[in-house]
Amino acid sequence: MKKSMLALLFAIGAAGTGTLAACGDANDGPVEEAGEEVDEAVDEVEDEVD
Repeated sequence: MKKSMLALLFAIGAAGTGTLAACGDANDGPVEEAGEEVDEAVDEVEDEVD
């Protein structure tokens, strides 16, 4: 029973890792892109202040 539980956990972990790896920058939604633009704007303001 322990081997089957370990195999199940391994399969779930492998599937989760594959799912996360498939999420790339090409799949960013509009909110993610807006957040990145805000981050870049904050960085530019910080650079100007320094």
